[in-house]
Amino acid sequence: MIHVALLRAVNVGGTGKLPMATLKALCEACGFGDVRTYIASGNVVLSSPAPPAQVKAALERALAAYAGKPVGVAVRSADELARALAANPFADAAPNRAVIVFLDQPPPADALDGVRHRNGEGIALGEREIYIHYGDGMRESKLRLPAAAAGTARNLNTVARLLAMARGQA
Repeated sequence: MIHVALLRAVNVGGTGKLPMATLKALCEACGFGDVRTYIASGNVVLSSPAPPAQVKAALERALAAYAGKPVGVAVRSADELARALAANPFADAAPNRAVIVFLDQPPPADALDGVRHRNGEGIALGEREIYIHYGDGMRESKLRLPAAAAGTARNLNTVARLLAMARGQA
């Protein structure tokens, strides 16, 4: 079974430095096969007969041992990534201005109640995702969405590339 693992807060803004060669080695040490990383922000495609929850737990244990602190991981199958992309309510948006925040659980029903500093960003809830469209770009946004804090975000270009990798098309 092919899994896509998305690490939280790795190599973003100078925090959580983790070379992708090290990530690959950690995954292989966990017994995962066909390990491939994509860009230096904690994206890895791997194979394992284990269910997603076991892949997540094994990878989080290995990452905690390496980093000395917890590192969150969201795990999705290729089909789950495809569904998340298909459900994107901002499909007409520039793919580098829209993100999918991957969560372990469905977003809470009141997820949008805590939004602060919204300035035109589009936000929508998904199955286990939160979709955000940054119309003017992410750089200037001051958006705060507490429900997204437990997740990890990837722009649509990255999600599409990971899906292609998981399906053996890249």
